[in-house]
Amino acid sequence: MEYDFTLKFRLSDADGDIDDLLERLGAAGCDDALVGTGIQGRIALNFIRSADSANAAMVSALQDVRKALPTAKLIEVGPDFVGLTDVAEVVGVSRQNMRKLMLTHAKTFPPAIHEGSASIWHLALILDWLHAKGSYPIAGNVAEVANAAMQFNIAKEMERVPEAVRMEMRELVA
Repeated sequence: MEYDFTLKFRLSDADGDIDDLLERLGAAGCDDALVGTGIQGRIALNFIRSADSANAAMVSALQDVRKALPTAKLIEVGPDFVGLTDVAEVVGVSRQNMRKLMLTHAKTFPPAIHEGSASIWHLALILDWLHAKGSYPIAGNVAEVANAAMQFNIAKEMERVPEAVRMEMRELVA
């Protein structure tokens, strides 16, 4: 099956030559990625990769990127962090419809990971919620990809948390 996802990286100073980056990425097996270099010092790779699962596709893509760019730092795996407009686009409804769903079902709608003038959610949690409601079919394997992306992002961020704090958190949220 094919999986569509994006990996975003911060590049090291040694990775400044874009032509060299593209050549190394191609040689490492990333020829199934569309490469974006819009922000200096950053690179985004939109993969359409065949694998047995979204997780396997992401793991193999990350391994290939590591071969080509060993000093690059993973910023984010997507699709994961989204606003209501992004969710509406995935689901095929208007932003106003998504907002109405969120407000009408405030007690059960997944909580935002950041609330503010531009709130942000994990796409996978909203797609799971919509699936459970049964009224919004999700096309293809988008929910599987969003769930795998969320897991990678959470695992990446947990590496930044000291072990002592992780232990305290386990006791508080259990």
